[in-house]
Amino acid sequence: MTTTTSRPRLVDDCGVRRTTGAAQAYQRESNTVVNVLLKELEAFNGVVIFATNLAVNFDPAFERRIRTHVRFEMPGVDEREQIWRVQLHPLKTPLGPDVNFRVLAERYEVSGGDIKNAVLKAATMAAAEPGDDSAKRIQQSQFERAMEEVLSGKNVMQQSLFGEGAPTAEDRMMRAVEAAELRWRKTAQVAVGMAAGGILLGLLAVIVALVRAF
Repeated sequence: MTTTTSRPRLVDDCGVRRTTGAAQAYQRESNTVVNVLLKELEAFNGVVIFATNLAVNFDPAFERRIRTHVRFEMPGVDEREQIWRVQLHPLKTPLGPDVNFRVLAERYEVSGGDIKNAVLKAATMAAAEPGDDSAKRIQQSQFERAMEEVLSGKNVMQQSLFGEGAPTAEDRMMRAVEAAELRWRKTAQVAVGMAAGGILLGLLAVIVALVRAF
């Protein structure tokens, strides 16, 4: 992509894969958005940054339009220590004497977003403590408790509705097929019964007609 300006533009979730034979209105709208975005990329004379944590969902047509790929790995211990530090103002954030960001970085292998959430939670905990505000400090225990809450929240979001031993998708599909087949059999039996009843009524009508004729 030609670079003539240093002003970046961020494209995050607009480049999802297009759907062939889109029958639903939202699918057609999504395809239209991608087509327009591809056209605008061709005409745009600047820098475009695609940011995603699920690159497989990007439409393949974007591949030839992306010249450089940068993969961001999970931060290591040194990086996590720095992330802990930069979340706090070095002069305006009151910290307890026991705060050790190195220990936090070594103990919790998490992303920068998780660290940020933990810092905000810890600050809220410290502010909620009773006493004079000027004497309040964020303690190491509050950072640890806040991070534990962040990790617990992630576990809740990752839980499954299906527990251990629950039927798999294939099992549920087979049960659905069996149920549909059973319904079809019942419908066929009803249809056959109705047809047999109709034939019987027809035979009775023929017999009555013959009797009256003689």
